[in-house]
Order: sequence, then C-alpha cells, then structure tokens
Amino acid sequence: MQNRNLNNLLLELVTRLIFIIIILNLTNWPSISEAYPIFAQQSYVNPREATGRIVCANCHLAKKSVDLEVPQSVFPDTVFEAVVKIPYDLQVKQVLANGKKGSINVGAVLILPEGFELAPPNRIPPKIKEKIGNLFFQPYSNDKKNILVIGPVPGKKYSEIVFPILSPNPSIDKEAHFLKYPIYVGGNRGRGQLYPDGNRSNNTVYNSSATGKIKKILYKEKGGYEIVIDDISNGYEVIDIIPSGPELIISEGESVKTDQPLTNNPNVGGFGQGDAEIVLQDPLRIQGLLLFFGSVILAQIFLVLKKKQFEKVQLAEMNF
Repeated sequence: MQNRNLNNLLLELVTRLIFIIIILNLTNWPSISEAYPIFAQQSYVNPREATGRIVCANCHLAKKSVDLEVPQSVFPDTVFEAVVKIPYDLQVKQVLANGKKGSINVGAVLILPEGFELAPPNRIPPKIKEKIGNLFFQPYSNDKKNILVIGPVPGKKYSEIVFPILSPNPSIDKEAHFLKYPIYVGGNRGRGQLYPDGNRSNNTVYNSSATGKIKKILYKEKGGYEIVIDDISNGYEVIDIIPSGPELIISEGESVKTDQPLTNNPNVGGFGQGDAEIVLQDPLRIQGLLLFFGSVILAQIFLVLKKKQFEKVQLAEMNF
C-alpha cells in the first residue's frame, strides 16, 4: 500500500514538473508562429490591398528587392515551381527581440490566381521535393488557398524558396479559363519596425519627443535606456524610453530637437514585392498550332515542287 502511494506521489511530481517545463518554454521561448506572417493573417482578410500594396510593408518599412521566377506557360492540372529569391548580405546580423544580435530570417507570401493552389505531396516530382527541403507552406486562410505563406525560416539556407504549385483544370473547374494570369509575391528579410498595433519594435530608430537638453541617461537593468530631457518649451522633464537593441548616438548635456534621432538605425532587413505573368495553356491550341505550322511547311514544299515542275515544262517547251 505504501509503495502504491509512493508511486502515485512520484507520478504526480513528474507530471507537475513536465507541466512547469512546458509553461516555461511557452513563456520564455517564443514560438516561430508568433512572428510574421501570422501578424498579417490575423489582421488582414486579404494580404494585397486595393492599391496593389502587400500589407507586410505596413510593418517592414525598409524597401528591398525580391524576384519571382515562374514558367511562361503551364498546362492544366500540372505541377510547376515558382521560385522566390530574397537576396541579402548573409554576413550581417539583425537585432533580436531581446536586444542581442542574431541571424536573419526570411519569409514570403505568394498570391496566385483563383484555382491555382499548393501541390499535394503525392503530386510533387522528386526533383522539386529536393529543392523544397524541409520548408512548410500554408494557405493564408481557409477560404484563400490560392494565397500561400511561409516563414520565418533561416535566411542563410532559404534565401531562395521554391513553391510547388498545381495549376487548375478548366474541364473540371468551371471558374478556370485558358488565359494569362498575374502572380504577386512579397518577400521579407529581417524583423519589422512596427507591430500591427502600431507600437515600435526595437529594430528601428528612436527619436526625441521634446526639444531641450539631455539631463540624464539611465541604463535599465533588463536592457535599454531612459533618456531624461529638460523640455525648454514648458520647463518639465520628459522621459524617452529606449528598448534594448538600438545604440545611442547622443550623450548627457547634449541639446536635442523634437524628432531628432537618439539612436542609430539597427535595421538591416526589409520588404520587397513583385509580380509575374503566367499563361494557362490549352493543349489543343498547341496541337492546332503545330498542325498549322505543319500545313504551312507542306504548302511551301508543294509550292517549291510545283515551281520546279513548271520550270522543267518551260525548259522542255523551249528545247522543242
């Protein structure tokens, strides 16, 4: 009886210990899903605004380049690859949420035409699977399977992301047609400067909120600074809070003006967007085109043969 009670007590202690470890992990180790692009998915029904601007640019203020490569045309019900290239200097480090320096992550959103979607795993050719690696793609939402997002993922390994795409079949999907379609892409490297609620992250420049003289610079125990400014406009002290990450470019006793930078700009990343066009090609059109070319070639051959025959007849008549 005592052994059974002891076993129950040990089991309860182990269960509590596991529960505490899980709670600590969730608290101290932020999940990757808490970063982009989950912010956009929670805040916007559609990631592309009516102006053509992709909403990621609302938080990632720096502009960078991004490239999209797709085939010129594809056949119905065919798997093809859309390659998103997010170039950046692989040697640079970004400011993390805790103020330390770390590697840069990348992410992307691919906005496909209606009917196009992520290819099922059993349809993806082995060559494309090798290029994809361990990447995990997901639809932007349950009702927008033609919009795909990924990230954040390590930028050093995935600065070039291959999306496996399945084209629609107009014979099955009556909403699909054999037309030319636009594809839009947004690619990001690094953290944003703003959060969706409008608050600034520690990956941006912090400016003075008043005009006056810097009275004190206090270093906070958990990182960051408190800048005490004597506001000359009303004679009060103004305190600007600087989080851990940006580096100060001012010193005590220095005079500053409103909106004057107090820190450097730690951001080394940025967001870019682009577009491309793809044609959903009807195989019958290709067959018809080949048949037309063949008939033209045959017509030219017969024309040449007829001309040769005519020349022979003329020559025979002249000799006669």
